[in-house]
Amino acid sequence: MSLEVRERAFSPRIVGVGTAVPTTSYSQRELLDEFNITDPRIRSVFLNSAIERRGLTLPPLGPDGSRHPESQGELLRKHVTNGLAMGREAVVACLENAGAALSDVRYLCCVSSTGFITPGFSALLIKEFGISVHCSRLDVVGMGCNAGLNALTAVAGWARAHPGELALMVCIEACSAAYVFDGTMRSSVVNSLFGDGAAAVAARAGDDVPSGPALIRFASCIIPQAVDAMRYDWDDGQGKFSFYLDQDVPYVVGAHAELALEELLTGMELRRSDITHWIIHSGGKKVIDSVRTNLGLSRHDVRHTTGVLRDHGNLSSGSFLFSYQRLLAEQSATPGEYGVLMTMGPGSTIEMALVAW
Repeated sequence: MSLEVRERAFSPRIVGVGTAVPTTSYSQRELLDEFNITDPRIRSVFLNSAIERRGLTLPPLGPDGSRHPESQGELLRKHVTNGLAMGREAVVACLENAGAALSDVRYLCCVSSTGFITPGFSALLIKEFGISVHCSRLDVVGMGCNAGLNALTAVAGWARAHPGELALMVCIEACSAAYVFDGTMRSSVVNSLFGDGAAAVAARAGDDVPSGPALIRFASCIIPQAVDAMRYDWDDGQGKFSFYLDQDVPYVVGAHAELALEELLTGMELRRSDITHWIIHSGGKKVIDSVRTNLGLSRHDVRHTTGVLRDHGNLSSGSFLFSYQRLLAEQSATPGEYGVLMTMGPGSTIEMALVAW
């Protein structure tokens, strides 16, 4: 029996997915107008991002009609309030898609990098939903855009160890709660890219699990020399946290994508040509192009990745689940086919998962 066949026999399956975005969204041009941005360099960054619209909750309007800068406390409250609202919606949609109820949830993992709270979203959602007090939980905080697959590794492990029980992961990213509007290119690059969104996925293992892709295997590739390339740290000048993205991030990620894929497929008797479906994090136009070039993928292979970027921007840890949901809606995956889920983020790190229908 091959390694792939053995892994498949015990692997949990994805049985449901659900997503949510804010009720307010803006085009890139509308955002430039909202903040009266006239610098041609910054306007170019926004208008050449391959993003059309993003769901965001902007700062409140001041007496003069301009957007009021938010304090770190106000941003944190936005993180909690907006995050919970989107998280609730994504969980409800996911459970409906899975044909499950809140009473079925035995493990809840919440992922977020756009704010820091204790207790975390897992405890807040368990209380709000009235989920069993015996539900196991985990909060994955501060791992950035790659965190969805970091967390899904833990979710799959728990599901595999508890056959028949439902494990749930929800990525909650209120990215507008982490914005700094200081007019610098550093902040402008971030502000041109990220959008708000939440995504939930349900997994279950066991012989009686409905059809759904099996989570066969996970692989990680950390790039220590690029540890500072993606950061969310304190800005003394602004008195709040802010994102930083190095301009070389796309090339660093792309250059290591093949190494990560090689690790994922080693010993599986599979080749790159055996992979039919590619679900890649919508990290940005240059990131997607770099990964596509280095892995030899077509534009069709990354159609859902670019579609999510176009319609929502970079949704951080939950982006890949938005793409996965689009693949499901397309109904193009058939039994016997393989797919790769791929995220990348601070560390710098590339995460991958092999799935099989």
